[in-house]
Amino acid sequence: MERVELIAPCHFGLESVLKREILDLGYEIIKVEDGRVTFEGDMEAICRANVFLRTAERILLKAGEFRAVTFDELFEKTRAIPWERYIPADGKFWVTKAASVKSKLFSPSDIQSVMKKAMVERMKSCYRTEWFTEEGASYPIRVFLMKDMVTVGIDASGVSLHKRGYRQLSGKAPITETLAAALILLTPWKKDRILVDPFCGSGTFPIEAAMIAACIAPGMNRSFVAEKWTNLIKKKLWYEVIDEAEELEDRQIETDIQGYDIDGEVLRLARQNAREAGVEHLIHLQQRPVQELRHPKRYGFIITNPPYGERLEEKEALPLLYEEFGESFRRLSDWSAYMITSYEDAERYFGRKADRNRKIYNGMIKTYFYQFLGPKPPRIKKEIIS
Repeated sequence: MERVELIAPCHFGLESVLKREILDLGYEIIKVEDGRVTFEGDMEAICRANVFLRTAERILLKAGEFRAVTFDELFEKTRAIPWERYIPADGKFWVTKAASVKSKLFSPSDIQSVMKKAMVERMKSCYRTEWFTEEGASYPIRVFLMKDMVTVGIDASGVSLHKRGYRQLSGKAPITETLAAALILLTPWKKDRILVDPFCGSGTFPIEAAMIAACIAPGMNRSFVAEKWTNLIKKKLWYEVIDEAEELEDRQIETDIQGYDIDGEVLRLARQNAREAGVEHLIHLQQRPVQELRHPKRYGFIITNPPYGERLEEKEALPLLYEEFGESFRRLSDWSAYMITSYEDAERYFGRKADRNRKIYNGMIKTYFYQFLGPKPPRIKKEIIS
């Protein structure tokens, strides 16, 4: 099967998590850059990456890479890409997004226009036609310019992979599914350990944790643009990947995953989202303020996205909120807490300096993932049978 390069964009600061996921799928990493990981695979890898990767934002089939400092150069080098290898004569193709950083070519609209014209010129000569109906499958193009290097990819996902298909509605300031999954995978939490989110909102952290615990592939409840790429990917490959995902599922496991929120209406959304994800039976959701955070067991995990106070009136309430959160955490014997927040005084009011923190961009908001580490539980000694 033909080998291709695939590009998986992700949240800045979480490239290592995505790299580990790709390696676990069995693919070779070519390059890790800020906000994306490039790896090698075959056409089946497009299917498997879309269905199985929890932390990638989308999957791109790399079509070309070159240096360009003028629009003439951009045109000629785009035209040199063998587009006919990827896009059939009736394919719908357009440059859906162009991003430029520290490059001489910086106007997204001009980059998009020039590249579309170059693609048309190439394909006119290859297909011997002056007009394209573009009535077939979609082949959206995404372009990244970094220090005058142009990377061109064909988007195999379509709608961003953070849209799993289970969250029809969300509460205020939701965290994306891909970011939530990445943060969970950054922690030592495993499916046999306790996990509590005391600010669960519409349930993203508990739901993603339950899907990880039950080995439910994140792409099972949605479709992808590349499913229509029958010139490149046989339908059989998609069916085989879905069969693989279904065989790996274990929805009968027992978990201790809990989500609390003070807002009863947003918890209704969380329950609905959990039902849609097929994990409602694995999560306990309850209306409860953070000062009532309790659990009888030791060595649990808190993973949460507390309020940031983006609006002034909300910011005034943050000191007390983080104080109450810190007090509740101190009552939990030997627990670890992980929180992502942009609130600059989070550690001060939480009452403890984080053992580690990691800068992560949640959309355009600079946040920190504070990690307050508890002790590891003692190892259970196995009895030696003579």
